[in-house]
Amino acid sequence: MRLNMNIFQKIYQYRELLKTNVKKEIRGRYKNSFLGVMWSFLNPLLQLAVYSIIFGALLAGGDSTYPIYICVALIPWTYFTTTITQSAFTVIGNGDIIKKVYFPREILPISVVTSGAVNFIISTIIILAFVIFSGVGLSWYLLLYPFVLLVQYVLLLGISFIVSSITVYFRDLEHIIGVILLAAFYGTPIVYKLEQLPPNLQIIMQLNPMTHIINGYRDIFYYHQMPNMVTLSILLGISVIVTIIGYFLFKKLQKGFAEQL
Repeated sequence: MRLNMNIFQKIYQYRELLKTNVKKEIRGRYKNSFLGVMWSFLNPLLQLAVYSIIFGALLAGGDSTYPIYICVALIPWTYFTTTITQSAFTVIGNGDIIKKVYFPREILPISVVTSGAVNFIISTIIILAFVIFSGVGLSWYLLLYPFVLLVQYVLLLGISFIVSSITVYFRDLEHIIGVILLAAFYGTPIVYKLEQLPPNLQIIMQLNPMTHIINGYRDIFYYHQMPNMVTLSILLGISVIVTIIGYFLFKKLQKGFAEQL
């Protein structure tokens, strides 16, 4: 199976459409909202306040930096869940355009993942503010932030190709995804530490790719230590494979998009 390099030529050829679509995704997220892009900051802050109150008394163990511990994980997790949820609807939501105008359909999931990344980068300001003003501080490991983001971006790209194409044929997937993501939230060390779990359960949690991505963000922002670069590099390789598989699946299924929509 050989990756069709023509996709990169198509994306470059339609780069203006891609940029326009990314801007549309970002603006559409807060369309008709009075506060607009400010919700990029308010949403994670409100979620952080809720989780800190609910889980703080149970799991914090007197740790005053527990809100920062959650913050560093919750914001990238929000990027993960929001992107997958939007990807499930992106092809269906653009059905009228797909039936009337030709353009590389791959641009749709790519736009969702990229606009989510832009929003996540903006939201990272919250993490920086929390670690600076709480006294946790910054370290040179912050330079590894783009690499961890790259791993998450490529993983999301592969998942988005798969989800966006399958949902066209199986509409119930939109609702199933919500349940899966809810279960995945508790299966990822966001509000608790992995070490708090029994050893056998820790092994199972290690199979969750977001466990390693969340740990990567925590290492550079919270613990000020080198992330597990070997694990993240392996995960990047797996994510590339998932993206290739997702692309070919999307390519195969897109032939019937117009009929299904």
